[in-house]
Amino acid sequence: MRINALLAVAALLTAACAGSRTERVRTLPLDHGAAVLYVALGDSTVEGIGATSPNASYVSRLHARLRAVYPRASVVNLGLGGATSAGVVDGQLERAVLLRPQLVTLSIGPNDITGHVPVQEYERHVDTIFRRLTRETSAVVVANLLPELVATPRFRGRETSSAVAELTVRFNEALTRLARRYGVEVVDLYQPSRAEIPRRPELVAADGYHPSDLGYARWAELLWAGVERRIAAH
Repeated sequence: MRINALLAVAALLTAACAGSRTERVRTLPLDHGAAVLYVALGDSTVEGIGATSPNASYVSRLHARLRAVYPRASVVNLGLGGATSAGVVDGQLERAVLLRPQLVTLSIGPNDITGHVPVQEYERHVDTIFRRLTRETSAVVVANLLPELVATPRFRGRETSSAVAELTVRFNEALTRLARRYGVEVVDLYQPSRAEIPRRPELVAADGYHPSDLGYARWAELLWAGVERRIAAH
């Protein structure tokens, strides 16, 4: 896929994020005294690899923002380094459903790309995740697009960078299609990462791949905007 085509698809993804809701939009409780349970699903970025402490991860930062609105909010972080979409289905999803959360975030996909998982298989797994969460729980589900992986030092300039860039767009297309089908709130990390990481290398941790504390703060800011859209009468 040529670069112009990639940019055109990226623009479509951004537009899709703004219009990904269905007619029946789930919201978080109107009662801000409610005991909201937040469950985080996904990979090493959810676990918080790259952060200097658990409190610096985006999940912890998001929980802190949530507690400012819902003081009784709690969090269960099921994210695991190395997880793929299949790993979420097999190792995290059942527990998430049984916890009966009010809010779920999902961040998954980069390990599928590096593990050569076909787009169709990724889409099937994400479909399973969204379907079970929306049919078996009352949770608001928020999922982020994959960031631009080739903006990070680990992938930048490699022979495989063009293939990874194309796959990132295709995986994001698949996630966006499914989010629209199930009424999942989509948060765009793709466009901000493309624009910001080249100008702000401090957003990336010392490993050249995961977000730093500053990077996770930015992720939390972007994800909170998606969560905030689902707060009733906010």
